[in-house]
Amino acid sequence: MKILIADDDPGIIDVMKIVLEDEGFQVITTMNGGDILGLCSEKPDIIFLDIWMSGSDGNIVCRQLKKDKELAHIPVIMFSANGNMRKIANDCGADGFLAKPFELDELLDLIQRYTS
Repeated sequence: MKILIADDDPGIIDVMKIVLEDEGFQVITTMNGGDILGLCSEKPDIIFLDIWMSGSDGNIVCRQLKKDKELAHIPVIMFSANGNMRKIANDCGADGFLAKPFELDELLDLIQRYTS
């Protein structure tokens, strides 16, 4: 299973990548929101998308993903420390959300829920 992580915090990317690769997942990462649509050519099974990142706003990227007929089926999980996380995720069409900071069990539970 392939997971795309898009976040502008290298610490979060590193931790998620290590944990998920340890769990047997193939992980694709980017710190630039402008790269996300192009990275979808690698056919991720789920996308973790930060709301605020360099290159593009995660809300806009999520809307673009959900409007694209070839990509709309990929679950998009928005994640952020923003207090309005639930509303933001709902408004842009995300499949779910994960509030930062999060427990690794929460991360793995979300992957299981949206890819089973």
